[in-house]
Amino acid sequence: MPQYLVRFSYAPPATQDLVRQPDIDRADEAANMVASLGARLLGYWYVLGGTEGLVLLEAPGSHVIESIALAIMGSGQVARYDTTVLLSMKEVQAAAVAVGSARHLPPTAGSHP
Repeated sequence: MPQYLVRFSYAPPATQDLVRQPDIDRADEAANMVASLGARLLGYWYVLGGTEGLVLLEAPGSHVIESIALAIMGSGQVARYDTTVLLSMKEVQAAAVAVGSARHLPPTAGSHP
């Protein structure tokens, strides 16, 4: 099943909630929400730097990931939410093999007609 890396930053109200209620397991809340939309939470981390958190998800397709993004961004609790599709080594190897059958102009062929 495809995997997705999500980078997020909280909006100020969510940061305030985190400080006021540090005992709430936000990873557990996230796992329940993504499961309700057909995905699975594989990991949830807070990080130092430009992004506050990383989430690793597994979902049957991009439509599920988009549903999750809409739900999270629509909540107003997250100020930034970026998703990256993760490819396995086998997927990259298959893509590399497929390049051999691609039709293209060599770099020295000049401009398009």
